[in-house]
Amino acid sequence: MAPVTSLSDSVQQHLATALSAALPDAGSADPLLRRSDRADFQANGILALAKKAKANPRELATQVVSQVVTGDVIKDIEVSGPGFLNITIGDKAIIETLAARYADTDRLGVPYAERPGTTVIDYAQPNVAKEMHVGHLRSAVIGDAVVHLLEFTGETVVRRHHIGDWGTQFGMLIQYLDEHPHELDHKAGDVSGEEAMSNLNRLYKAARAIFDSDDEFKTRARRRVVDLQAGEPRTLAMWQKFVDESKIYFYSVFEKLDMEIRDPDIVGESGYNDMLAETCRLLEESGVAVRSEGALCVFFEDIKGPDGKPVPLIVQKSDGGYGYAATDLSAIRDRVFNHKASTLLYVVDVRQSLHFRMVFETARRAGWLNDGVTTHQLAFGTVLGKDGKPFKTREGETVRLEDLLDEAVERATAVVREKAEKVGLSEQEIVENGRYVGIGAVKYADLSTSAVRDYKFDLDQMVSLSGDTSVYLQYAYARIQSILRKAGEARPAAHPELELAPAERALGLHLDRFAETVLEVASAYEPHKLAAYLYELATHLTKFYDQCQVLSAENAPEVVENRLFLVDLTARTLHRGMALLGIRTPERL
Repeated sequence: MAPVTSLSDSVQQHLATALSAALPDAGSADPLLRRSDRADFQANGILALAKKAKANPRELATQVVSQVVTGDVIKDIEVSGPGFLNITIGDKAIIETLAARYADTDRLGVPYAERPGTTVIDYAQPNVAKEMHVGHLRSAVIGDAVVHLLEFTGETVVRRHHIGDWGTQFGMLIQYLDEHPHELDHKAGDVSGEEAMSNLNRLYKAARAIFDSDDEFKTRARRRVVDLQAGEPRTLAMWQKFVDESKIYFYSVFEKLDMEIRDPDIVGESGYNDMLAETCRLLEESGVAVRSEGALCVFFEDIKGPDGKPVPLIVQKSDGGYGYAATDLSAIRDRVFNHKASTLLYVVDVRQSLHFRMVFETARRAGWLNDGVTTHQLAFGTVLGKDGKPFKTREGETVRLEDLLDEAVERATAVVREKAEKVGLSEQEIVENGRYVGIGAVKYADLSTSAVRDYKFDLDQMVSLSGDTSVYLQYAYARIQSILRKAGEARPAAHPELELAPAERALGLHLDRFAETVLEVASAYEPHKLAAYLYELATHLTKFYDQCQVLSAENAPEVVENRLFLVDLTARTLHRGMALLGIRTPERL
């Protein structure tokens, strides 16, 4: 289907034509069009043009107005203040533009990005043999939303989950498993994620107890690390058992989060082991990295410690072991040269900003990143408790992610159950909707906050039916579905000939902004702006309900049809927008 020209683009075209007529020497001048509280749009570009032409801005604005052709698109245009242009859109243009979006059932008129490329996005990075905690939430939720947005706008997306699956801690675990070979056998067949994590926790505690108390076991465990790094087959096979058991657990948590994680996309630290030596050799031979006290380091003039001495990026330690930098640099080589990435996107904690700044600069010095490849760290802040401090249990321990999700679903189910009798929900629907509302509440609380900011985790607020919450948006969607079911034989239909009420106009103008919002959000990796758009849409809908009866017997049939059309397009926009954020919209709540 052909792209839908937005109302702002239509106005932009009309103004550009008028500007060219009034100022032939202005070229392709930008009228600087924006939304306004005083009119549908306001153009502020006349002021800059008048200054450049040494003309009176208000007089120039009057000349431009005289060249504007009013009609279906621009109903009225007037000069305001020192030279602003206030523009009112015709009702017919609003409805016709929305009708074109309505006809595009899959995309609602959202065009694809002009120059799509290939983005490798690194997000959702749990650690093998360790429980996921609240700190893993943001990378998963933000990354998943960005993936949806990029794919929807036409980008080729390669997902990467850089799990922590390598390191000296595995020597202790593998040695214990070697001496207790049936610890991870599943005699009863498949195990649940909770059982898999229980197995790993039990094994870890037992191994740690022996490691701390038995020096001979400690020696064997350290020897096992050497075997693992050397690729000894039996040791690798036992290591793989830990990875497989952990994946059972990972998948169960991501399933609770309503996220799709695919096995080929999980490429952990171990996935780059074969590249580490070559990465170090290339850096050293090119002079990008140098030996310092036996370690292979990269230095930066502008990065110094408190003592004023340079802080290096350590690629290889003095004992020959490889640091995180070697793995991250090898991953860049793989993603650029094998996956042909034009963008490398990392959804990681803001506290890792210095590390990634150094890694990106090293890769550029080495020639692995050129002008055709951009890198971006989508840094996120910390999840805080109600007290504004890092979120902990009452005992001061890190909150388990599963516990947090389970409590959110439990709270949300209680909210759904309160309304269930009135709506006529079955027990199955209550349970299902409770899950959608609870998980949606957690995701939306995260995504409605700018990623780099910290945010307070407050379940009471998250599952509230009022305010900026996912539940408010989900209920707005469900309410529309209820109206559509009650409409009987009346069907949504656009009627451009009708004069719109102020609340209808406000809703319609906001609906038209969906396409530009999605493109802006996807290109800037800012899902919080989509959340803000959807909340504002639901707010416009509430005002519309208050001022415009949809199924009133007093309305003419064409008014009923037109208002059904507006609310149905609103529902579709809410549904599509929430889906891009990874949140479900139940039909009945």
